[in-house]
Amino acid sequence: MVDFESDIKNCVSTLQTGGVILYPTDTIWGLGCAAMNEKAVEKIFNIKQRPKEKSLIVLLAEAREVLQYVATPHPDIIAIIEGFKRPTTVIYENALDFPSNVVNKDGSIAIRVTTDPFCKALIKRFRGPIVSTSANISGTPGAPVYKMLQPAIIEGADYVVNYRRDDDTISEPSMLVRIKDDGSMDVLRG
Repeated sequence: MVDFESDIKNCVSTLQTGGVILYPTDTIWGLGCAAMNEKAVEKIFNIKQRPKEKSLIVLLAEAREVLQYVATPHPDIIAIIEGFKRPTTVIYENALDFPSNVVNKDGSIAIRVTTDPFCKALIKRFRGPIVSTSANISGTPGAPVYKMLQPAIIEGADYVVNYRRDDDTISEPSMLVRIKDDGSMDVLRG
């Protein structure tokens, strides 16, 4: 676990200084930064060569944190999130306090509450939400394992996590859903 702890410390330091990290998530390898740092988010768009109109996903460590970042979540949102059996990203209306380059132009935001031990520890230690977007040049496939990362992505990051570099386990991508007023879900990506 030495790598885990030193990676967490190095990631937190990088996030605090506006840097971009390359890290393993509960789905694939991702590029991340402090979600509230507009300049850091801009760096991610540049590394990925991603159009600015395409919004990003934000990771949180706990379901209750959604209440801090969304104006009108479903009343049962915590129970709904805690009931997910696989990584699930939820699109919420009325995002609160995020920079404009994190929020979709319609005011919505995509948030996933992670169950991954590394991501959870990182977010808790950083004490704030982090951006999570696939670690790839826009329009090319994401990297489920480290050895599939493009050199330009590795070189673009300010810190590259060592933890799980040799893990060849391929996880399924997150579901993408919207929660309706009655608590049912529209599955946008299964």
